[in-house]
Amino acid sequence: MHFDFINLQPYANPQYFFYLMVALIPMIIGLYFGKRLKVYEAIFSIVFLFLIFDGDHWQQGVNLLIYLVYEFILTFTYQHYRTKKDSKNKTWIFYLMVILAIIPVAAVKYLTAFPIKSMPFVIGFLGISYITFKNVQVIMELRDGAIKQVDPLTYARFLLFFPTISSGPIDRYRRFKKDFDKAPSRDQYIDDLGTATRYLFQGFAYKFIIGCFFGTYLLPKISAAALATGNANGGLKLSWWVVAYMYVYSMYLFFDFAGYSLFAVSISYYMGIHTPMNFNKPFISKNIKDFWNRWHMTLSFWFRDYIYMRFTFFAMKKKLFKSRIRLSQVSYFLLFLIMGFWHGLTWYYIVYGIYHATAICINDAWLRFKRKHKDKLPSNKFTEWLAIFITFNVVCFSFLIFSGFLSQLWFGWQ
Repeated sequence: MHFDFINLQPYANPQYFFYLMVALIPMIIGLYFGKRLKVYEAIFSIVFLFLIFDGDHWQQGVNLLIYLVYEFILTFTYQHYRTKKDSKNKTWIFYLMVILAIIPVAAVKYLTAFPIKSMPFVIGFLGISYITFKNVQVIMELRDGAIKQVDPLTYARFLLFFPTISSGPIDRYRRFKKDFDKAPSRDQYIDDLGTATRYLFQGFAYKFIIGCFFGTYLLPKISAAALATGNANGGLKLSWWVVAYMYVYSMYLFFDFAGYSLFAVSISYYMGIHTPMNFNKPFISKNIKDFWNRWHMTLSFWFRDYIYMRFTFFAMKKKLFKSRIRLSQVSYFLLFLIMGFWHGLTWYYIVYGIYHATAICINDAWLRFKRKHKDKLPSNKFTEWLAIFITFNVVCFSFLIFSGFLSQLWFGWQ
């Protein structure tokens, strides 16, 4: 007997939203009356996770279950070690736990770039990176003492919170637990419903109207024109069509991803969970550092808090650099190289990381120069808009690198 299961990929089509909104009704009613229906929420989440990973995606579902068991063993083994009275809390054990936690996602990135034909199936699954970020965060905060005790059920809900499972935003355990432990007041939840509905419609406009216009309608046409003109020109194969591709791809990337993130935040708010926003008008940034405080914010802040700051403190403690400026520069390159490798083991992701690290170092040098010569440099509306214009173009060029289109143009592959 053959069964055809419904397979629903997050926020991909109207069918997903129909099932989702119907399933949310009991939860919305419960929260309106001040009750968080945790058993229903658990069943609801399990059903939707099943619908994401059923059918042709069943192997990913199996991989997810194996991964969760593995990460739970790591987290609660380390928590037990941290709470032992005779524990010396050795640093090498902490490093070992972090390395073990990231091995699965590192293996996925490697095997994606260099597949092994004899391997019968992939070891990854949808959302492995974002769940890994959450798990590593918890291990690090157990080490710091910011988290004293991890509740297994809350932790499972945190890792598997399905509105954000595939592409974030990346929440923090303590913030999530605070929301999850109690229902909001009625007035607060009514505000949440208004916010959720606004974000839902804004997400539709971003992803399915503006994003589709740039990505589905314009981008293929411009891509074909850029490739045809480039092949006719020879050399570096550059043309004004490549410039057009740069801007159109940048708009597509923003509206598609921001639309997805708005959906995730919207559904979270319907569930009484205040998942943090991912974007804050990034294209009006006045410099590249300001951009990273506005673009994919939960990822940016995760890398800042758990890589940049920790490496900086470690280097200062060990006195690896005499100059604080040199230390910050090395930290930026480490940070963005890791971010580049995380996106994928291809040359353009690595160059994308190096490009942004270089841009931030140049920006810091400019800010130091401005502080030293602030009496001689003008500061007005024109310079402000000039800064926004320059930053916008620096960012759009980075997205051209990130897109992989130059690899297709020059080498015929992505």
